[in-house]
Formats: sequence, structure tokens, C-alpha cells
Amino acid sequence: MPFQITHLTDPGPPAASRRLVFLASDTSGFPVGSASLRLFTPAGQRHLAELDLHVHPVDRRLGIGTRLLDAVVTRAKEEQRRSVVAQADAGSPGDAFLSARGFRRVLSLTFARLPLPHVDIDALAEQVEEPRPGYRLLSWLGSVPDELAEGFAASRSAMDDMPVDSTDYGTVAWDVDRVRAAAEVIEERGDLLRTVAAVDEVSNRIVGFTELVVPGDGRGDAQHYGTGVLPQHRGRGLGRWMKAESIRQARADHPGLGGLLTDTAESNTPMRRINDALGYAPTHRAFEYQLDL
Repeated sequence: MPFQITHLTDPGPPAASRRLVFLASDTSGFPVGSASLRLFTPAGQRHLAELDLHVHPVDRRLGIGTRLLDAVVTRAKEEQRRSVVAQADAGSPGDAFLSARGFRRVLSLTFARLPLPHVDIDALAEQVEEPRPGYRLLSWLGSVPDELAEGFAASRSAMDDMPVDSTDYGTVAWDVDRVRAAAEVIEERGDLLRTVAAVDEVSNRIVGFTELVVPGDGRGDAQHYGTGVLPQHRGRGLGRWMKAESIRQARADHPGLGGLLTDTAESNTPMRRINDALGYAPTHRAFEYQLDL
């Protein structure tokens, strides 16, 4: 089937990346597939690009996906990227497509969901109220308050050693501007960012955090974003403590929510144990793939 590919660009790229789009359409102009290439712009990730490719089911096996991938790879090389990553659900057409075209599996992910209406509120309250000597919890909505901004940005380094297996992910340096920019993106699309943090009472500094993004209408499923504890404060149950409080707040403040979603590297045993203990049930697996250019 004859088709053409049109190149588009994002007119308003976010602070940490810019996005290129490749649209495949038939001779009548009807879209049959697309590919998005996200080019990361922070200093520690300028080698990296992220691919998201889709072909309409009825138009698969006609070479459209391969042509889109060729266009993406050509552009990634022009942009001097050394790695292109993409994600696909285990056993999906995308899983087979990436495996057959030179991508290698670099990370396995477990996706899980907590049915919020079924949470045992009393048991959750016990976990939140269990003393953690030397620490206290605080929380906020939206962008971090000014008086906490520097400390929160510094605490983001807790994610630096997050398991990524052999993914060529690079390094991410967080400062106040980047923290605020990330919160603004969530706000601009109409969602609500909720953050719970753990504070060391001796230094009065934030030493851990967990983030939850709630749909703007307060319905459907909310999505967990980052959760991390600085290395010197691990082993004290702070991750589970913060996440339990995040669940408690979501249940209390958003009665229309159906569940909370999370995804975790299979090699991240501590976080998977936290999720299991809090009642998250696995829903499916996915693989992160990488093409080395």
C-alpha cells in the first residue's frame, strides 16, 4: 500500500526535551501510523532519545512501522543520539516488532494497581501513625512551596541510584527550576500533583519523597511518579511510610478515584516489597528496549 511520511515538530516543547513526530498517511491523506521521537535536552541525557511508535492494527505488516522506524533512526543519528529507547508490553505486537529490529531488552517492569475503594483505612492509619523516631511527614499540592524548594530539589538525588539495569539512561541533575517546570507541565494539562515528604528532624531537611498525579476531574486512576529516600536514611521504613500517607490522602480527598497505578523495575526489590505490603496487585509486565546507534 502506498503511503507517505510527514515530519512534524512540537511547537511548545517542555523544558527537559523536545519532540519530533512522523506521521504516515495513505494516498487519500488518512493517517495509518505515527512515531514520536522525544529528544532529551538536559546535559546528562543529550545522548538519549525515546521512541513511541504506533500503526493501526488493520494496516500492520505492510512495512509502515519499518518505514517510520527508519525515519526515526535517521533523525536520531542526525541529532547525534547514541541510544534510542522504547517500551512495549510483554507479548504485544510492539514487543515482537522491537525484538525483530535490532532493539535489545534492557529493563523489565512490573505494573501494579491498588483498588482504592477496597483499602483498609484503619490498617493504613496504623501504618501512618507508627512512630518513625527522628522523622516527620509533610505534604503539599502542586509546585513545592518556596521555603521547601531547595531542600526538595536536593532530595531528588535519592533517585540517582534507581535500578535501570543496562539502560543507557544517563544522569539527571535536579534544581529548583527543573522541579518547578515539571510541576507546571502537570498543572497545564489539568492534573493535580500531590507530594508527601519525609523530614529529618535533626537537620530539618527533606530526605525522601513520593509523588502522586491525580486526574483533574478526580476520577479514574491516579499515577505514582517518583518515590525515593536518600541513601543514608534508608532501612527505616520511610518509603512505605510516605506511600501509606499518600494513599490515605488520596482516599480521603478524592473519593471518585478508582485506583492508584505504579510501575517498578523488577530488579527494584525494596520498592516492589513496599507495593506488595500496601496491597498493590500486578496487572502486567513491560520491557524497556534500547537501540544502540
